[in-house]
Amino acid sequence: MCVSRCVRCVGVALVALATVCAAANSLLLLPELKVRFLLEGHVTREASWATGLWSSGLLMLRQALYSCACLLSSALCCVVSATGLVQGPLCLYNATSGAAWGVPLRPTADRDAGYLYNRSAWSGVCLEPKGVVQWNVVLFSVLGGASGLQALLCAANVVNTLLGAVLGRGGPRLSVTSV
Repeated sequence: MCVSRCVRCVGVALVALATVCAAANSLLLLPELKVRFLLEGHVTREASWATGLWSSGLLMLRQALYSCACLLSSALCCVVSATGLVQGPLCLYNATSGAAWGVPLRPTADRDAGYLYNRSAWSGVCLEPKGVVQWNVVLFSVLGGASGLQALLCAANVVNTLLGAVLGRGGPRLSVTSV
């Protein structure tokens, strides 16, 4: 029936997006693909919350019964990713008192998140990890986009599951991951 085909398509898309989110968040934890920055605590708090792993990753792989929780968790991942994108990366930079770890591109009262639109500022701010601004911009954008799409698909899955329970034959379809 149409309901079961739709649930199957949504399920396949959710599994693929969960994999993308888990991979993107894993890479955010490993700038330059080195664990050293994670172990030393030099990764942004949004990346260390690992919402792409537990929120948009693990929970997406469960049954349709959890679609509401998945909707909330993927929306949370999307919001946290947007926040991480706007805040800018945690890096070693030249502060007035010398080299220090911090978030030099964080919006302030006199400066908004314009660093996203000023690529020339990306290379001169962070000393270490190399290329961390591009790393964060790309991966938080991927994570935010994929988890936002997950939120939309979960909302559609919730509606579809409810309609399937009310209108479909044989009761509700509980599995979004069945192929």
